[in-house]
This record gives sequence, C-alpha cells and structure tokens, in this order.
Amino acid sequence: MGLEKETESAKRELKKQILAFMTESSEDAVEVNEISEGLDRSGSKAFTELVQAIAELEREDKLVLLQSGKFKLKDASTAMQGRFSGTDRGFGFVTLEEYESDIFIPPSETHSALNGDIVKVEVTQDAIPAKDKGPAGKVVEIIERGTTVVFGEFQPYSDDEVAEMGLYGFITPHNQKLPNVLVQIEAKGIRPVEGSIVQVELTEYSDTTAGTDLKGIVTNTIGHKDEPGIEILTIVHKYDIPTEFSEDVLKEAEAVPDKISEEDTKGRKDLRNEPIITIDGADAKDLDDAIQVKKLDNGHYYLGVHIADVSHYVTEDSAMDLEANERGTSVYLTDRVIPMLPQRLSNGICSLHPHVDRLTLSCEMEIDANGDVVDYSISPTIINNHHRMTYTAVNEILMEDNQDLKEEYSDILGMLEQMRDLHNTLEKKRVRRGSIDFDTREAKIQVDPQGIPVDILLRDRGVGERLIESFMLAANETVSEHFANQQLPILYRIHDRPDEGKMQRFIEFVSSFGIDVKATKESITPKLLQDVLDKVHGKPEEGVIGMLLLRSMQQAKYDVVPIGHYGLAADYYSHFTSPIRRYPDLILHRLVHYYNEVDKSQTAKNLWAAKLPDIAESSSITERRAVSAERETDELKKSEYMLSKIGETFKGVITSVTNFGMFVQLENTVEGLVHISNMTDDYYEFNERDMLMIGQRTGMVFRIGERVEVKVIGSDTDNYKIDFELVADESKKPEKSKQNDKKKSKGRSRGGNKGGKGPRGKHPAKGKKHGRDKPKGDAKGQGKKKKPGKKRK
Repeated sequence: MGLEKETESAKRELKKQILAFMTESSEDAVEVNEISEGLDRSGSKAFTELVQAIAELEREDKLVLLQSGKFKLKDASTAMQGRFSGTDRGFGFVTLEEYESDIFIPPSETHSALNGDIVKVEVTQDAIPAKDKGPAGKVVEIIERGTTVVFGEFQPYSDDEVAEMGLYGFITPHNQKLPNVLVQIEAKGIRPVEGSIVQVELTEYSDTTAGTDLKGIVTNTIGHKDEPGIEILTIVHKYDIPTEFSEDVLKEAEAVPDKISEEDTKGRKDLRNEPIITIDGADAKDLDDAIQVKKLDNGHYYLGVHIADVSHYVTEDSAMDLEANERGTSVYLTDRVIPMLPQRLSNGICSLHPHVDRLTLSCEMEIDANGDVVDYSISPTIINNHHRMTYTAVNEILMEDNQDLKEEYSDILGMLEQMRDLHNTLEKKRVRRGSIDFDTREAKIQVDPQGIPVDILLRDRGVGERLIESFMLAANETVSEHFANQQLPILYRIHDRPDEGKMQRFIEFVSSFGIDVKATKESITPKLLQDVLDKVHGKPEEGVIGMLLLRSMQQAKYDVVPIGHYGLAADYYSHFTSPIRRYPDLILHRLVHYYNEVDKSQTAKNLWAAKLPDIAESSSITERRAVSAERETDELKKSEYMLSKIGETFKGVITSVTNFGMFVQLENTVEGLVHISNMTDDYYEFNERDMLMIGQRTGMVFRIGERVEVKVIGSDTDNYKIDFELVADESKKPEKSKQNDKKKSKGRSRGGNKGGKGPRGKHPAKGKKHGRDKPKGDAKGQGKKKKPGKKRK
C-alpha cells in the first residue's frame, strides 16, 4: 500500500512538472521529446512514465493533442481560436487544429460572426464517433473581422426617411455567405441612385442572429443592375482584381518594339528553321508555348519545348513587372479575360504567332523509351512558328483520320504522329510512378454578345490536349530538377500529402462501393489513389469518387522548399511554361537568365533566397483569388442558364446526401439541390452512417453515385442556387433490406428545414451548399477563352 502511495505521489509530481514546463515554455505547443529533454527524462523507464503521465493529462482535459503530434495546454475557458466559415442560412463551422472535424456552430450560437471572421469558439458537444457525429460549439468572441466589404443592389429611402433615420437606404448582400440580413447605408459618402450595384464598407456589426441589420458606407458605384455584364463586374470588384493598367504600365508597353531586332538575337540559339508548331484552343490569343518532336538516330526522342521569353521585355522592378506581380495571373471569366500583361505584349510581341520571329526560352530534352530524360539543355533561343495548330485539328488528324487535314498538314504529319507516340510513353511513365489523373469534366459556357448563357458544353480532352499537357509537365519537371540539383533558389510548385482526416473519410467512402484500399490514411500513395479511379472508370460513381478525391487533396501552391508534388508523384516541380499568364513562370524565366548570365555565387543565392518567399506567398494568394472569381462566375452563368430551363427534366448523379436533401449534378456539370421538403412521395430519413436517404414507408433508398432524373423547379441567380425535384422512376425498386437497416442505424435525422443540422465533415461533400463549393485541387475550371488541356498542376 505504501509503495502504491509513493507511485501515485510520484506520478502527481511528474504531472505538475509537465504542466509547469509547458506553462514556462516559449512555444505554444511542444513535442514529447522536448518535454523529455526539458525534464531530463531520457531513460527508457523514465520516458515511459512521462508518456503515461502526458496521456493521463490529456484524459483529464488538461492537455490537447494537436494534429501535428504536439501537445498544448488546454485553455481554462476551453475557448480556442479559428476561422468561421459562415453560410447564408445562418449556421457555420469553425476549423480548429485541435479537431479533425470542423466545429458546427448553430445559428443561435454564432455571436454575430460572419464568414471569414477569426473567432474564439467554445466546444459545447464533443464528437461522438460511434454515431458519426462531429463536435459542436458556440462562438464566444470575434477576434478579427474577415468580412469588411459587401456588394449589392441599392434601394433608397425617401428624403423624409433619410432625414429621420440618417440612412440613405439599404442593400441585401449578394452571395457572400451571409445570413438573411440587410446592410443599412449610412447618410455619408456616396449617395447612389436606385438600382445601382454598390460596394459597401461595413461600419457596424450588429447582432445578425437577432435580425438586427449591419451598417455601412457606399465607397464605390460599380454600375446599374440593368447594364450588360454588371454581375461579372461585381465579382471582379468583390475579389479586388485589378482591371485597368496604369498610365506608366501602358507607356512601358507602348515602348516595346513590334519586331525582333538583330541585337535581340545575340547569344541565342537560332531555331527558326526547325519545324516548330503551337497547339492551342481555337480562340486562344496568348500563345506562350511551342513544341517540336523528332526521332533521334539512337532511337530516343528529341522534345523541344519553347516558351515565350516574356522576361526579356518585362524587366525586374519595372512598372509592368510590379503590375504583373500584383495581378499574379490572368483571370478568365466566361466571356472575358483580365490579362496579367498589357495586350500589346500578351497578344503581340510575346505571343508565338505563326510565321514571325519570336524570342523564347527553350527546354530541349532527349527522352528514352522509358520516358526518362537522359539529357537536356535550357537556353535562350529564337524560333519561328511554322503552324498555328488547334486541338480540334490535331484530334481530327490523330484520332479521326481526317484525310483533308492530313493533306493540309502533310509537312508535319509525321511529327504529329511522333508527338502522339512520345506522349503515350510519357503518360505510361507517369502511371508507373503513380501520378493521379484527375480527368475531370470541364464545362464551357457559351454566351451571346450580351453575356447571356445560351449553352453549356463539356470539353473533350483528346490526344491534342493531353500531349501538350505531357510535354509541359516534362519541361516543368526538368527545369525544376535542374536548379534543385544545383541548389539554386527558385519558385517551386508544391503539393503536400492529403489531410489524414479527409483521406480516412475517402477510404471509408469508397469501401461502400466495394473498393478495398489496402493502405492507411498515413501511408496511402498517389498510385493507390489512381488505382481507385481506375476501378470506377466508366461506372456511375466515377464522377462522384473523382470529385471527392479532388476535395480530399491539399491545395497546390508556390514555395521555395521543394517538397515535391504529391498528385503528380514528382520529386521536383515548377511552373515554367506560361509566363504570359502566370507570374511565377515569369520569375523562373528571369532566374534562368540571371543564373546563366549574371551570377551563381553564394551572394546571388542569398539575394534570391530573400526575395522569393514573398513572391511565392503573393503568387499563391493571387492564384486562389483568380480561381475563386472564375468559379463564382461559372456558378453565376450556370444559374442564369438554368433559369431558362425551369420545368425541363435532366439526367444526373447524386453527389451528396444530407439531412436536408440531396445534391444532384447534371451531365453538363450543373449542380442543384433536391430539398427533402420536395420529396413528397414518402417520409424520408437521413441515414448518417451510410450516407443514405431512406423512405420510411416504401423503403426506397437514394445513395451517392446513383443516377436519377430531376426536374428544374427554381434558380436563384443572386445566390447561384438551383432547385430540383425528383422525377419518379418506375424501374427503381425499394430496397427492402434497408427498412430494417434504418431501424438499426444511429445518428439519423429528419431534415425539416433548409438549414440542416449537424457538423460539417460528416458526409463526403463536407459543407457543400447549392454548388458553392468546388474541387480544391489544382486543375481550374476553364472559361470561354481559356486553354483547354492546360491545367493548373
């Protein structure tokens, strides 16, 4: 008994020491090894006792184990800090490092938090894994406001009301994931006319949950609601995307010559007589990559990838360079493009138009039968594009055996066939090493001259698009590895391993389709994930599983540390091939010139090592901004298009099942909600464990990946929401076995309101609302003028 007391006393003392050490530590969170070293408990027995004491402290709710594997002290108030993701239905979620699932915040507990706010949240209900329920909580404090500007249509008050209330009028915010509140416009600043679309700076954040309005001041009038294209212009302003070039930028652009001078050719390899061609979309104007392929005497392939040398014209710290850095990327918005560079460059001297001389940077590679690059050179060149080919023409030649086109391009027919063969070799190599092929469907929205959508077409990625992708990937990897091997600082395109929590949910989800993934969430490889996609190829669930896998991936970004690209299974990867429309590519070109022509010393390395992190961060931010604007524009146009289809029926696939209904994606990629209130043929219950909607009377079951027919019953173009109802399918038979299953299932709920309940993250679409969330992978949805086949990798 005395020994037990001594043991307990020693354990209590050890726990006090651990808490004291962590309290005094300068770090917010520490690893077990750091505690071990700090308390000098490095022996086997001492270390075991330490781990046991830490485990007890965690069970006692005094320590928290983070996803990083570190421990931190649990705040006495149990309030933790995170970012609030709001919804237009009033509820939201907070992402915390301490929790695998996001914290669900019901409408009554948001503390007036708005989408994007940094908040302190208190967990009021822990997760219940047995019932597949995530944690819930309440916001206790707003730390920092994330929504400071809103947009909407101005509705004025009368002069008497203005005098009485001190308010000009009000707006209802457009599609900003805000609850249904008004923003009252203070009688200060700009006084717009009725129907103006305005930008409002928020000045007062009232209790939105109690129905109290926000207040703000109009800072900009974007245009009138009846002006063509005003909706897209509003999105551009919402994301603060620059649209006009300054006078200094335009002046610099005008000073750039229209033609190549003899001086420009000095020090460049002359490739003007080589049969170099471009392959792009028919409507592309900024042609920044050209290619050549030929078979060498030793049986290897020669691949030349020749990229417009934009850095020759856009010099460091010039007005054009600073503007390009601020924009980061060109933005493609269905019926328009907002270029990174002035059109005099992007569509002029930098664009690789046919039959004119152009300055380029070339990555010339020798590739063996296995697809390995066995030799290469990276150098400044000058080329002359012999043919401006389109994807359509190349596909008709190589896939459809179009004899007229074969005759028209007889001088390069052999090279086109060799390009196809080399592409197949490179693709097989990527498959062997485990690259994931997200061959997602991309929609092309066709609009009339007034910007009204008239059709939504699916882009076909034929061999033309795919071979260009293969060649650009090869060049990007080769250039990236070239500089990594020399330890010269550059910008890398990185893609980290998937989040373990999301990957665990993905593994569990695909198991319901009979797919056994023989790996853990920690050890799963890109090759195993590609195997999953291969197994569902051509099946109804293919699109849903591909979409969910894309959402389970981390977001690719730019960085100075080459951690590799998980999705491509590449050790080194950079963006080199699109300097007209991406700033990181322009920077890489500048570095090619600098390291080859100026300096490679340690001083040079230090210089660029100091500059590049900021460029990487700003480039990642501007890319995300562009992707968000492009997606929102697509959603806007899809909702406008479906407004004209109300009453029509379409075939689609169930992409998500929630307690308030089912999301269905049509064959044209439009997605809408079948709300449970519109499923009137039975009383349906949501089986949360298996992600099913089950009819209580008939036993009818609806599940993710199932094909259904729906009728369009509504389309909200302000919030981009589309509503469907199911069309009765006489061939669908009730699943009698499920009637018993639903009685056994736990965690069910009847979604009687549009808000729905329950923590985000409990179903594969994780927080999906009316098509607002799109895949977070690296490929972006392409607009009308975008180049199909050239995805963000």
